[in-house]
Amino acid sequence: MTAWSIDAVVIGAGVVGLAAARRLALAGLDTLVLEAADAIGTGTSSRNSEVIHAALYYPTGSIKATACLRGKHLLYRYCADRGVKTVNCGKLMVATSEDQLPKLQAIWDQAHANGVAGLSWKTPDEVRAMEPAVSCVKAFFSASTGIVDSHGFMLALQGDLENAGGMIAFETPIVSAAITPDGIVLRTGGADAAEITARVVVNAAGHFAPKFLNVLEGFPQEHAPRQWYAKGNYFSLVGRQPFSRLVYPMPDSAGLGVHATVDLQGRCRFGPDVEWVESETDLVVDPARSEGFYAAIRAYWPDLPDNALQPDYSGIRPKLHGPGTPMPDFRVDGPEVHGVANLVNLLGIESPGLTASLAIADLVAARLGLPEMETVP
Repeated sequence: MTAWSIDAVVIGAGVVGLAAARRLALAGLDTLVLEAADAIGTGTSSRNSEVIHAALYYPTGSIKATACLRGKHLLYRYCADRGVKTVNCGKLMVATSEDQLPKLQAIWDQAHANGVAGLSWKTPDEVRAMEPAVSCVKAFFSASTGIVDSHGFMLALQGDLENAGGMIAFETPIVSAAITPDGIVLRTGGADAAEITARVVVNAAGHFAPKFLNVLEGFPQEHAPRQWYAKGNYFSLVGRQPFSRLVYPMPDSAGLGVHATVDLQGRCRFGPDVEWVESETDLVVDPARSEGFYAAIRAYWPDLPDNALQPDYSGIRPKLHGPGTPMPDFRVDGPEVHGVANLVNLLGIESPGLTASLAIADLVAARLGLPEMETVP
């Protein structure tokens, strides 16, 4: 087993890990990303709706709200600078019954409290003029919501990282780790097992992030949360594509409801729902779940034909809460939280993690005491 030292290790080559690694490398740190899979973004980062969120829902002052709002602007600009495709299609937030109007108003108020611009109320007739298939009693439009080529974005982050001297080691799982006076020692498996001493470690391992803390010798376990798994299933639409914008119903306790998204090719898919599971490996979409999808979708698209939905894909949200408990904020835990020098843990980074990724990278840098810099040079 080879042994060597490096300035910084980022665990996980998902979108948030890549953004953080890029930020460290641009700050002048010799940076290595350790990824257990054989490619970038094979986990949660490749199994989402690719929506650029506007920061409508999240509590004012929370990491989710501030990082989403700032990250949205950074993401649009970054992608424009690097030729990564985005579509600023906008989103309709719809109430489909009178009893949903207070919740719709509350989301509007929250969005304004968060500083979201480009919001406008829409009557049912105005909604039909925009999206003839949609039925609602009232809605508002979020002009800054969009969609992004998430894989293209991750490739751009990887390119920036490597151009700044950083590297990614694929098929390199961490088998053990320990906090030492010289830094954090990471022992890796794979074809080229190694012992790496890192002065700085950013734990951006998604579902593996809490598990890493469980095996990190010397880490105070009261700061290692339990991991929950909320599966989100998607169904795609067969036949005529009805929408050119995103259409969202009222959110539920664990997600944003079964909404309609369009991809960069104009195809429509619906989801995600919420299915609590025991493992991040449970990714098969059960066709029987379509029954619940038909009911949810017909609340805002009454003319959805029978037999028009087919199972598509699923993703697992890395949750820090279980069924029936409040949804917590993102955790960007630095030494001020857990007391371990030069360690930042990114925990519970689900939606809107893709949108917020560049802003989260700056939060990581701040937790490590690195100088501020222009995120999109």
